[in-house]
Amino acid sequence: MTASGGLLPDRHPTDDFFVCDIFDAVPKDDMATMEHPVFSLATRPDRRILEYAHKGTEITVTPSVRGLATIHDKDILIYCISQLMAALNAGGTISRTLTLRAHDLLVATNRETSGDAYRRLREAFERLAGTRITTNITTGEIETTRGFGLIESWEIVRRARGGRMISVSVTISEWLFRAVMNKSVLTLSRDYFRLRKPLERRIYEIARKHCGRQPGWVVSVDTLLKKSGSNSPRRVFRKMLRDMIAADHLPDYEMVEEEGDKVRFSRRSVVVDEMTLPQVSPRALEAVRALWPGCDVYAVVAEWQAYWIRSGRPQLRAADAAFVGFAKTLVARDKG
Repeated sequence: MTASGGLLPDRHPTDDFFVCDIFDAVPKDDMATMEHPVFSLATRPDRRILEYAHKGTEITVTPSVRGLATIHDKDILIYCISQLMAALNAGGTISRTLTLRAHDLLVATNRETSGDAYRRLREAFERLAGTRITTNITTGEIETTRGFGLIESWEIVRRARGGRMISVSVTISEWLFRAVMNKSVLTLSRDYFRLRKPLERRIYEIARKHCGRQPGWVVSVDTLLKKSGSNSPRRVFRKMLRDMIAADHLPDYEMVEEEGDKVRFSRRSVVVDEMTLPQVSPRALEAVRALWPGCDVYAVVAEWQAYWIRSGRPQLRAADAAFVGFAKTLVARDKG
């Protein structure tokens, strides 16, 4: 992936996601909204009613006076899903209501932590709660046609003296919670949060859902236009796709235009030099042996290194601590 000016900077490069409570909370997204358009790609208030139908799936998205929830607002849902899945994988009990530290949410989604960022975060909560979805999308093998908000409710639990939110309580929809409980989710690259343009994020989601770990996936421009939810004319949309192909900074996938007005998505090859993999000390190996008697500690190292690669190879402040933290989640999962 090229270091293009089209990517947002990594605003929090020293934050080590492999340590502490959010260590296992790699970004995860629900498959239903990855496949079908639910979020607005507009950068200004969008008060249209969106309607979509494709192969039996029907969706109507109705805005509030604040406008439709945007693809950038979706960061909040991705963060919630990631936290819930991390708790599930660690053998914990989860509910639809989460209490989140606003600062952690901003950092994990590569946002600024200025006062203005907290204001924008509140506006995102308002759009998510106000946007209403009517759909027959199946989550958890249960098909229902019903209306609901993307989040059921939210409230600021604690404020700083200056009025800035510190923690917030969020109750996600039963529809989304069912997707989490059935693990109908996929892992995203952390570079997803560095994609500046709404369409780039949406195209990445579609590629991740349909191409996945396959070598490649071919789709017509017309189908991609429909699935994206873009309201651009086909010729404009095609030009935006060509710009994306030229920029070549989509995480995980490269795009190539093919004859017949089609686009091919190919999984980027991952070649890792063993010398670039994070290493652990003999002391960390002994700590894991004590935590998990009888384990193949070198197999745990290999699994941790593979996990590091899948997570976008983040910078590690303390590889030993990250490795031991990873082993602890495996132990908890094994006991569960």
